[in-house]
Amino acid sequence: MRAMVMSTPGGAEVLHPLLIEQPAIAKPGEMLVRVIAAGVNPVDAKLRARGTYFPKELPSVLGCDGAGIVEAVGSEVTHFRPGDAIYYCYGGLGQARCGNYAEYAVIDAAFAASKPAALSFAEAAAAPLVLITAWESLFDRAQLGEGMKVLIHAGAGGVGHVAIQLAKLAGAEVATTVGSPDKAAFVRALGADLIIDYTQQDFVAEVLKWSDGRGVDICLDTVGGEIFNRSIGATAFYGDLVTLLQVTENADWKTARLRNLRISQELMLSPMVCGLPEGGEHHSAILDQCGQFFDEGKLKIHLGAVLPLGEAQQAHRLIEEGHTTGKIVLKID
Repeated sequence: MRAMVMSTPGGAEVLHPLLIEQPAIAKPGEMLVRVIAAGVNPVDAKLRARGTYFPKELPSVLGCDGAGIVEAVGSEVTHFRPGDAIYYCYGGLGQARCGNYAEYAVIDAAFAASKPAALSFAEAAAAPLVLITAWESLFDRAQLGEGMKVLIHAGAGGVGHVAIQLAKLAGAEVATTVGSPDKAAFVRALGADLIIDYTQQDFVAEVLKWSDGRGVDICLDTVGGEIFNRSIGATAFYGDLVTLLQVTENADWKTARLRNLRISQELMLSPMVCGLPEGGEHHSAILDQCGQFFDEGKLKIHLGAVLPLGEAQQAHRLIEEGHTTGKIVLKID
């Protein structure tokens, strides 16, 4: 089968086309999927540059997000059958037999959900990782509720644009940061209540003004580094600060402690990396609920670019530039 693989860590140029053996089901809970589209995420570019979680399995097929058609199922799979359209976040971390920059992938059926009818395969492939990340951050970590004030950094990005929508669906007031007028218009259409152009405004000052000096109940840090430290001052006493990145070495723990903040880290890849069976069921439940939101017209996924599989290098370059609105997807024709 056709695939885009990496045989060594490095720049985008290490991704190359290769004919490899089609994977086969090896466990009773697995499914063979004909991949129609694969989402491209920042973690893909990081794994390509630094090495995968399973470096002994090179060459590796990247791509955690996928959408496609079930081709075959293992003996213990009862909730899907051949011909079903599904979407999922599974593989792409360097494991053998899975990874979605390819025509076929084998996945653990526990991680999959039925593709929402309202979404194309490209849209569905763009959704899983960012949906699960945003959901776990807002609801599992920070226990978002109606009437809360939330700050979401990089609201026009992959995680950010779905986090805004999920927070609004929960009845929260949402502030978000963006870096251009076009992105400001984009997040305004998603329902953001306060839009902060971080190139022109101090987001801490703007948030404190918006919240009458109190700060937000929840801050979702999708950027990391110094933004994490500055976000401490924008989060209310006894509030929640959730970060998707490794906490900076110079983290201002003293101020965070003084403000009694609950600091959470979110990595939705843990069930795959660490083999946590309950994680797949939780992820599929999130995708099922969000699938209902998609089909009811309450949630949208924005595609910044759709490229053919052979242009995976360009997809990674776009991701690394950091200016993408929404998600990038590879179509496997």
